[in-house]
Parts: sequence; C-alpha cells; structure tokens
Amino acid sequence: MLAAAKAVIDTGVGLDLEGVLAVLRCSDEELPEYLAIAHEVRMTWCGPEVEVEGIVSLKTGGCPEDCHFCSQSGLFTSPVRAVWLDIPSLVEAAKQTAATGATEFCIVAAVRGPDERLMSQLADGVAAIREAVDINIAASLGMLTQDQVDQLSALDIHRYNHNLETARSHFPQVVTTHTWEERWDTLRMVRDAGMEVCCGGILGLGETVEQRAEFAIQLQELDPHEVPLNFLNPRPGTPLSDQPVLDPKDALRAVAAFRLALPRTLLRYAGGREITLGDLGTRDGLLGGVNAVIVGNYLTTLGRSPDQDLALLDELRMPVKALSATL
Repeated sequence: MLAAAKAVIDTGVGLDLEGVLAVLRCSDEELPEYLAIAHEVRMTWCGPEVEVEGIVSLKTGGCPEDCHFCSQSGLFTSPVRAVWLDIPSLVEAAKQTAATGATEFCIVAAVRGPDERLMSQLADGVAAIREAVDINIAASLGMLTQDQVDQLSALDIHRYNHNLETARSHFPQVVTTHTWEERWDTLRMVRDAGMEVCCGGILGLGETVEQRAEFAIQLQELDPHEVPLNFLNPRPGTPLSDQPVLDPKDALRAVAAFRLALPRTLLRYAGGREITLGDLGTRDGLLGGVNAVIVGNYLTTLGRSPDQDLALLDELRMPVKALSATL
C-alpha cells in the first residue's frame, strides 16, 4: 500500500477505505515511511504554514447530553459545573489568543444547541471582540436550526465547529441522547450557508481500527475545511473514565492515515495530544501531516504552553499562518 500512499502526493486524491485501513494497521517499521509520505502530501497540497487557534468556553458544564467522554455533561458525576463567561473575559481571552500569533478564536458552549440567551450573548461577544482585536471568530454551539445558522452567517462567523466524534457505526455506543445524523444535518446547513466547516472527532473511544478507518472516509465524504484530531483524555466521573489512553504509535498511525485520506484539509492537533503523544510524538505528528494546532488550554483540560508550541514550529521552520491570508 506504500505505492497507493505515494500516489496521493501526485494526485491530491485521498486514499479509499482499504488504503486508510492499511495505514492504520501498518507495522512499527513501516510507520516512519507513512508519516514521511503524509508530510510530503501536506507540504504539496497545503504548504508549510501552520494555522494556530485558541479556544474559550462561553458556557461551561451543565450540558443535557450524555456524550460519554465529556466532563461537561450534567448527567455525570464529573466535577465540572455550569459557568457562564462574561463579555470582558471573552474579549481578554481573544486578545491573549491573538498575542500568540493565532488567527482563529473559537467560542464554545456546552449545550445541545443554542437558546436565545446564548445567541444574544454570542452576538454581543462577537461585536466586542471585533472592536478590540483583529482575529477570525469561529463558534461551536452544538446542533443548530436553519434560523440559527442564518444568524451565525449574519454575524460573519468564519468557521463553525461541530464534531461527528466517531464513526457512524460506533456513535450509539458513545452518545444516546442524539444521533450522528442530527450532527450531520447541522454540518450540511453550515456548509450551505457559506461558513467554513470544522469537523473531526476523538480517537480512543473504544472504536475498532476498522471503525477508525470508517470515520476517516466519512469525513472525506463531508470534505470539511478543517479536521481537529482529539485523543481521549479520560475524565473522572464520565462513563469512559477507565478507558486506556490511546497507544502513541496508534495515534501517529491515525495522523498519517487521516492526512492521506484528506490531503487538502487542515488537520489540527486538538485535545489529548499531550497525554497521548508527549513532546516527541507532537513533533512526529507535525512532521507527519498535521498543519494546525490549538494552543494553550482546552475546555476542561490543560494544554501545552503556547510558547512551547510556537518554539517547536520555529525549530521545524513551519511558519505560522498570517491573519491576512485567511481573510
């Protein structure tokens, strides 16, 4: 399958299910070569720049959904409790994000979908951020109605994040309070409205290797602008609290496989990379297809210092994507 992987460099057409599965099953000895091919695909079809993003939670905790990996669910005994962030704090977070060189600031809320209060606060927050700092604003507010999609489009939200989380066949084992199809419908409406689509998931949720390949192909069908790759960081009080952390080599196999399935897509390091890959694995992934990172902390877990990530990008001679190039 190495020949099929190398062909992606020339064609820009992602691997099919069989090819993705072969990468996910490759031996330890083959893995470095697949990572090198994935890096060449990234450089050919995306270039050397890395997009840096910061995220902040507008509403934390108290979510009515039962996503088994999430400590923000109000149905579990995890220690996270419902908190709202005020507008001045939101603006300060945007300023700090921009100061790292990030071009994208994502406002996240732990909800099934936004109500009128949340949409109003988002609108106020977006207006305040735009007065204070020059940065693209993204949002992640759960499942949307068409009217809410239209409101976000009118606010000029640059990108909307809504993760499918895992393969369609595995989703019912991870979430029972809504369906994979409901998430897909939101993504379709977002795309039709002209916003960029950000959609990825979490690896290590108990899915099989075959389901991991299935997920990559389903993302390929969706063709999102950006795919955030999270790795499960088991949270106390959630149903997956005892799930083992993904093996770092399996995480790197996934990085290579998802890049080879999605040669033209922003592939972003997201939550869990610190505990799964550590410093060396983080470097290997950046040299294996990843071309975007979330800097700083995540929603309920700590990340690496932005200075560490920026220093690594500088060492690898990977320029941070300039804001002007994204407008």
